[in-house]
Amino acid sequence: MQLEQSATAPLMEQPVVGTEAMAEAARGDALLPALLPDIGADLLADDAESARLEATRFEELSGLLAAIRRLESIVEEETTALATGQKVDFDDFSARKSRSMLEFVRLMRARMHLGGEPEVTEEIQRLREKLERNRSLLEMHYDAVREVATIIVKAIKDAESDGTYTGRAARDGK
Repeated sequence: MQLEQSATAPLMEQPVVGTEAMAEAARGDALLPALLPDIGADLLADDAESARLEATRFEELSGLLAAIRRLESIVEEETTALATGQKVDFDDFSARKSRSMLEFVRLMRARMHLGGEPEVTEEIQRLREKLERNRSLLEMHYDAVREVATIIVKAIKDAESDGTYTGRAARDGK
């Protein structure tokens, strides 16, 4: 009797799940409880990690796009000023473009994995086109300044010269 009680004691301590479980326990076919991994918790952890990574990627992408757009805005502003003949503070534009370009390069180096994003590619292409237009206008402006400077230098030389050293060369057509 004591043996029978000790054999059934563990069964009595197990929680009763239903009549089938009780029948299995009475027959001795009861399975031992097993520890199963909590798959739901792992899925929740994976989902939370995925969401965090996606949020980080979105923030990185937003920051990079904002830097590109800031640079684009500065270049557009300078290009418009050059094209319309407004007074241009080249030192100011140069400093602003340099700072913005530095920010862009640092962000791109830190987030190279974003370089393949279609939105980033489009923004960079648009920036490249605006930079090319800006370069073209700056080059035209530079050429005009150089031409005016050449004319001024020639006029100063002509005004200062009394013809003593250049008289013969001027008469000979040299």
